[in-house]
Amino acid sequence: MSKPSTADKSLLGQATPYCKTYDPGILFPIPRQEKRDELGFDLNSLPFQGLDIWTAFEVSWLNAKGKPVAVIAEFAFPADSPNLIESKSFKLYLNSFNGTRFGSQQEVEDLWVKDLSAACGGEVQVDVRSLNSDEMLIGQLPGDNLDDLDIEVDTYQVKPELLTLEADAEVVEETLSSHLLKSNCLVTGQPDWGSIVIRYVGPQINRENLLKYLISFREHNEFHEQCVERVFTDIMRQCQPEKLTVYARYVRRGGLDINPYRSNFEDEFDISRTVRQ
Repeated sequence: MSKPSTADKSLLGQATPYCKTYDPGILFPIPRQEKRDELGFDLNSLPFQGLDIWTAFEVSWLNAKGKPVAVIAEFAFPADSPNLIESKSFKLYLNSFNGTRFGSQQEVEDLWVKDLSAACGGEVQVDVRSLNSDEMLIGQLPGDNLDDLDIEVDTYQVKPELLTLEADAEVVEETLSSHLLKSNCLVTGQPDWGSIVIRYVGPQINRENLLKYLISFREHNEFHEQCVERVFTDIMRQCQPEKLTVYARYVRRGGLDINPYRSNFEDEFDISRTVRQ
C-alpha cells in the first residue's frame, strides 16, 4: 500500500463551493519532491530545466465600475520551484476574482504573480491575452507522429524496459510525437488526455517500442508534471541520449490546460495548442 501523499489532503474529489471574492488562501501547493524521490533526484540535482505552462481560458474579474473583464491568461511555473499547484485549487483561486473589483488589469496581474510565486516557491511569469488575439491559433505537433505505427500492445502500466534502441543505432537528431498519451489523476483517478513531443540527439530510439512505452501510461496515476518528468528520466536512463526535451500538452479541464516541458539543452520550447485544447 502506497504511503499517503500531500495530494490526498487537497480539494480534489471533494464537493467545494466556489468563492465569489478574491481569496489567495485557496491555492494548494504540493511538494514536487514527493514524486522526484521515486525518480532518484532532488531540487539540487535536477537533470533538466523547464516550465509548467498553464493556459487559463475562464478568467474574469470586475473593473472599478463593476463591468466584467474577460481574458486568456498563461502562467509559467519554473520546474525548479519546490512546489507544484494542485489544479482544482488553482481553478477555484482564479474564479475567486470573478466577483471582485480591481482598479486595473495590472493590479490583477501583480496579484497573480505574488500569490502564485509564494505558493510554488519560485518566480511565476504571467502573459495575458485578449480574446480577440490571434496568438492562440491551433497548430500541429512538430516532427514525425508515431500514432499510425502498427503495433500490438498489452501493457498499460508504466514499463521503462519497453524503451530500446535500434540495432546498431546511429546517432540521430529527431523530433517524435504522439497523441496517445493518457494517464490518470493521482487523487481522483479521472483520465488526463495529452499529446507529447520528444526531441533528442543520440542513438536512434526504436519508434515502435517508444510508442508502446507512451501507451503504457494509460492506467498510471500521476499529475501531468510528474508524468513528463518520468518520461524524461526513463528515456535518459534507458536510451542515454546526449540531448533530450520532453513536452506534453494536455487537454484542458475546468478551463485550465497544463503543458509541462523538461529539457537538458533547450531554454524554451514552444508549440501551438492542438485541436484538443
